[in-house]
Amino acid sequence: MANVVVVGAQWGDEGKGKIVDWLSERADVIARFQGGHNAGHTLVIGEKVFKLSLLPSGIVRKGKMAVIGNGVVLDPWSLFSEIAKLEAQGVEIGPENLMIAENTPLILPLHQDLDQLREAAAGTSKIGTTGRGIGPAYEDKVGRRTIRVADLADEETLDSRLDRLLAHHDALRQGLGATPIDRAELKAKLQDIAPRLLQYAQPVWKVMNDYRKAGKRILFEGAQGSLLDIDFGTYPYVTSSTTMSGMAATGTGMGPSAIGFVLGIVKAYTTRVGEGPFPTELEDADGQRLGERGHEFGTVTGRKRRCGWFDAVLVRQTCAISGVNGIALTKLDVMDGFKTIKICTGYEIDGVHYDHLPTAAALQSRVTPIYEEMDGWEESTQGARSWADLPANAIKYVRRIEELIQCPVALLSTSPERDDTILVTDPFAD
Repeated sequence: MANVVVVGAQWGDEGKGKIVDWLSERADVIARFQGGHNAGHTLVIGEKVFKLSLLPSGIVRKGKMAVIGNGVVLDPWSLFSEIAKLEAQGVEIGPENLMIAENTPLILPLHQDLDQLREAAAGTSKIGTTGRGIGPAYEDKVGRRTIRVADLADEETLDSRLDRLLAHHDALRQGLGATPIDRAELKAKLQDIAPRLLQYAQPVWKVMNDYRKAGKRILFEGAQGSLLDIDFGTYPYVTSSTTMSGMAATGTGMGPSAIGFVLGIVKAYTTRVGEGPFPTELEDADGQRLGERGHEFGTVTGRKRRCGWFDAVLVRQTCAISGVNGIALTKLDVMDGFKTIKICTGYEIDGVHYDHLPTAAALQSRVTPIYEEMDGWEESTQGARSWADLPANAIKYVRRIEELIQCPVALLSTSPERDDTILVTDPFAD
């Protein structure tokens, strides 16, 4: 059986939670490999709705091992809050079904402070972060001054890490007009949570490779979306981690050969949260309709999402970079009732045609989308579980998307309910 990587192929919010949950029933191990608690996955299982940020989606399934890999930045207080909420919903969580990599960097209160101080100081140049400290935590990781999970087990190591970390942050805070960090208070907080966090700590790279050798089926769960990737996203309006499929290997300590199938999650239209370019954005009645019918509000932030027509140029681009083998097309039912549907097939910038989104911000700001129009459908696709349940024009829309993005549809989702899914290609099959 192939191991499967799930990545968002747009700006996030593509419906990864449902698809990962759908796949996790057939997996043995579900691993998060990047991002932090700025990610949001909503799972609808029967009458229950679970909202996850840090925990892998498989945590709600009995008999599965959920893994938080070293590519994640971890806010321990947010983690414990999330665990408490799930336990209140009847989910049992302990070291027997949750494992955290020993080398996972921690998000501390000072990271959240810095995130918010910078955004406030940026004014009109703000990036639109969630203010949860993800970016500053990744900076400290690369700057070799982060505190990692394993550091909490030894006071001498913790003291050394704190000295190096605060030497950097106190200087930054002074420049931003903030007071220095209370070192004693921060150390006390870390020592307080250490025993609870360390019970989950494991050499994830070793355990994951052992799982692979034993023939366990592994599902790698990405967060955010490919267009928010630190290298290939719409920079600087991006997240601070690599959101492409290759990070699944690095973010868990496994080699690239561990990846068998890359599944890109793609919404039947386009949305994004926060600042940054958005070629197909609609600020008219059609955009309003997409937002209302799609319930487009962020799982974590509650922020209203910007909405627009499907952008085949961007999805073709992200599928190529992540090596996507097949896509899961979600929220097709939101397109029900449109008389005419548009798909972006290319761009025009200063009279020049582009078949990709150029890197230069100055060019991105002048993009005009080139649209192809298709007839919509009046019938409902909500709850469809086979091709025979779909209107002819809905099938034409799906097939045209496949042609334009040069990638086949492996799964088709027609509602938030996990069983309202049409399986075309089994990602776990060899």
